[in-house]
Amino acid sequence: MKKIFCLIVYFFYLATFCQEKPVRWQQQVDYKMVVDVDVEKHTYEGTQRLVYKNNSPDELSRVFYHLYFNAFKPGTDLEQNSRNSVDDSRSMSEKLLTIPEEDWGDVQIKSLLQDGVSVNFKVEETILIVDLAKPIVPGKKTVLEMGFFIQTPAMIRRSGKESEDNVAFSMSQWYPKICQYDDEGWHANPYIGREFYGVWGNFDVTINIDKDYTVAGSGYLQNPELIGHGYAPLKKGLIQGDKISWRFLAHDVHDFSWAADPHFIHDFIDIKNGPRMHFFYKSDSDYVELWKDFQQNSAEFLRFFSKTIGKYPYDQYSIIMAGDGGMEYAMCTFIDGVGHPTIESLYSVTSHEIAHTWFQFLMATNESKHAWMDEGFTSYIDDVALNVVLNHGKALPNANAYQDYFKWVASGLEEPMTTHADRFKYNSGYGMSSYDKGSIFLSQLEYVIGKVNFDNTLKKYFKDWSFKHPKPNDFLRCAEKISGLELDWYLLDWTQSTMTIDYAISSVEEDSKKTKILLRRIGQMGMPIDIKIFLKSGKSIMYNIPLTKMRGSKPVKNFTLLDSWSWAKPEYGFYIDVSKSDVSKIIIDPEGKMADVNRTNNIVIF
Repeated sequence: MKKIFCLIVYFFYLATFCQEKPVRWQQQVDYKMVVDVDVEKHTYEGTQRLVYKNNSPDELSRVFYHLYFNAFKPGTDLEQNSRNSVDDSRSMSEKLLTIPEEDWGDVQIKSLLQDGVSVNFKVEETILIVDLAKPIVPGKKTVLEMGFFIQTPAMIRRSGKESEDNVAFSMSQWYPKICQYDDEGWHANPYIGREFYGVWGNFDVTINIDKDYTVAGSGYLQNPELIGHGYAPLKKGLIQGDKISWRFLAHDVHDFSWAADPHFIHDFIDIKNGPRMHFFYKSDSDYVELWKDFQQNSAEFLRFFSKTIGKYPYDQYSIIMAGDGGMEYAMCTFIDGVGHPTIESLYSVTSHEIAHTWFQFLMATNESKHAWMDEGFTSYIDDVALNVVLNHGKALPNANAYQDYFKWVASGLEEPMTTHADRFKYNSGYGMSSYDKGSIFLSQLEYVIGKVNFDNTLKKYFKDWSFKHPKPNDFLRCAEKISGLELDWYLLDWTQSTMTIDYAISSVEEDSKKTKILLRRIGQMGMPIDIKIFLKSGKSIMYNIPLTKMRGSKPVKNFTLLDSWSWAKPEYGFYIDVSKSDVSKIIIDPEGKMADVNRTNNIVIF
């Protein structure tokens, strides 16, 4: 009896353990960095103590780091890729080939120890290869201690010194950053100026910089009474010498960024039941009033995303005039002023970059492999937020994405969305696939599964997969579990191929006081079909034809549900109990959410 009881307890423990076990393992890092900044030379020396926890089932004999700033000099992968671009991305090469050497980026590793023992390492441009003194076995930690010297490059791409707004330091991807290791192995990709993939962890960062500079960035400032600069009342007498030590802590993030300038203005807004939003912008900028005016709606964007996707989990968020264009980082974003000289353009980029907090930052997908899950999802929800917060009243908020997609398909140059972000032949093709087709992936999914199911899918995705590096199928399974439909066909056809959607009304005939409607699938990709019949009486009838592979349909309230249509059959006919003479118009997909490449054959008018 005692043995049976012990077995029951054991199996109960095992079942509980399995339920609490993470969906998939992921590595853990804890950074402690101290950097000393020379503001005249735009260089800094630093130390980094990295505690690396190997949660994988594999023994690791070497590790890799990203050295992003090494990309910014002539002859690098980034410069050569830009130089040999076949379309519109040669500007980086042109800049790098003309700037003086003191404006090149340079990362020098001065020392590297593992658990106190010196290790061999080699720099291959933007990747540091480290042969460990002792392998890291599964479940164990190691401590990697590094000394480094970095020369900040001119502002070429996202990071650098003296931006177009004359911000002294825009510091993203500024430190030796451990590469990601997951169930697909190491992701030690050379940097050519596109996407990122990072390891979840904690950051303790101290920046020693001239006392006249204000520092903004990721994490929570630990010594505001020493700093002043709008963070807290300054306690006089605490500053010693010409520099201040700014110490920030950031937990559960996969990156850390900062910007610094002696002319930063610092404003903030406290959001009810939300974070404090900080705003940093230059007092000598031409856009000071603009940067004051857009703050309240910036808070509304953050509130919208928290309500629509899931609650923002940190207590602070910063919008910083820095960098070029707009780029999302941990608990903050860099947005330039010169590139967004109107309130409309500033709203647009701000909404987009804040949305990135959810898609990409809180999900931390592999942006390089699945850029559409990052840029596309963000573009979709950004367009929806602009439509709601600014009351644009658009029936299809991301209509421009459809137009871009149709133009690119017509060019014949489309590549699958699964193409690695660094490997698209055309920069325009990368943009269309990642931003536009990725955005359409979501709005078209709403068409397939219905709005309520779609809204609940976004919430489930965030709840199940935030902080866990989700992959495409992880999102799809959320949609399947919410809708009860099979959707693998949608992921496969839309993201892994260049199949197009094209449905047509083939014929409309009178048949014994009924109307027979014949539809034809012309494109290779199958889809469920919404069709609307307008009657001369002013009434209308909505029909839904599920795709057989869905094994069900979206909720059909206000629809008449018809038999399903198999993707393999090019034609589909059905009758409506109305005389043809009573019909005024027939439209396939009246809302325009299906990315049908030829909409001229979607409508018949009598």
